[in-house]
Amino acid sequence: MIENYLPVLIFIVVGVVVGGVMILMGSMLAPNRPDSEKLSPYECGFEAFEDSRMKFDVRYYLVAILFILFDLEIAFLFPWAIVLKEIGWFGYISMSMFLGILVIGFIYEWKKGALEWE
Repeated sequence: MIENYLPVLIFIVVGVVVGGVMILMGSMLAPNRPDSEKLSPYECGFEAFEDSRMKFDVRYYLVAILFILFDLEIAFLFPWAIVLKEIGWFGYISMSMFLGILVIGFIYEWKKGALEWE
């Protein structure tokens, strides 16, 4: 049983070692000459004009959550469509219920105005 996980363990160890070596080489070989210009905050090449901890509108997060929701819906539809003939009516009804719940949520968000951006 444990021998099945040996390749994963080797992969993790090699990744940690390579990452550590790269960080160590970068800190030893790279020049370190900080000055006030390099350490000053900037935004797209301009001086920062607002606090970096400014509040975002909640609609931004709502749109992001909706994107993730519908992206996951598509991620579930592809495997379902491939094996639809093998899973038969049970799979069809299960996916119809899943999509129905998502459509109800979509209609609710639409009615609440979550998809309107001003």
